[in-house]
Amino acid sequence: MKFKTLVASVAFSVLGTAVAGAADMPMKAPPPPPPLPVFSWTGFYVGGNIGGAWSRNTWTDTILLTNFNNGGNNGAFIGGGQVGVNYQVNNFVIGGEWDFDWAGNHNNGNGVITPAGTIVVTNNNRWITTLAARFGVAVDHWLFYGKAGGGWVGNNGLTITNLNTGVSLTCGSFSTLTNCGNNTGGWLLGAGFEYAFTNNWTVKLEYDYLGLGNRTFVVPATALILPGDTFTSGNRNVQMVKVGFNYLFNWGAPGRY
Repeated sequence: MKFKTLVASVAFSVLGTAVAGAADMPMKAPPPPPPLPVFSWTGFYVGGNIGGAWSRNTWTDTILLTNFNNGGNNGAFIGGGQVGVNYQVNNFVIGGEWDFDWAGNHNNGNGVITPAGTIVVTNNNRWITTLAARFGVAVDHWLFYGKAGGGWVGNNGLTITNLNTGVSLTCGSFSTLTNCGNNTGGWLLGAGFEYAFTNNWTVKLEYDYLGLGNRTFVVPATALILPGDTFTSGNRNVQMVKVGFNYLFNWGAPGRY
């Protein structure tokens, strides 16, 4: 019995020493958490926009040698949509964008008193579309970008009116004026910034300047207003400020919030 008691005592002593030693051993640190994914602007996107547009157009004729200022800077509401693609390399983003906007009616002009009467030249840009390269710098969920490309306006209702007689000539499907095509284009420059507030949804603010080429139309020799006169436009441009949103089908890592 004494021998068994001695063996049990030694066993308990050894076990207690082992447990105490294990308690004194340092705890192994847990593995570090995986790094958070980095947001990427790479991918296709589609969205909508609303805003305002201001057009400027001055006409000069060859008979009266008068400047017919088409209402100064005519403002109109615009709204439409855009599609595009981004590709991000480090902090640089390149891509392209096409947008299309309908413009509210702004068909007005200033009357000019001439020997032939008070003459008004009016025209109305009913839609605006642009196609441009987009390039910028990404700061996480922010994108600061510029645009460069071309744009076109759909113009209808180009009219010369004599306010004294009420006689008018109009470009249209049954044109009484010649050489006055409806759709004209020019170059585009723009800038803006965009913010991604989720993985896929973004909001943006943008300014664009569309410089348009000159237009010329000829009054027929049989017309009751300035027969044979030629009108040439100058300083034609459209300026736009738009707010919009996009849904980004991003190919990169999901966003970080």
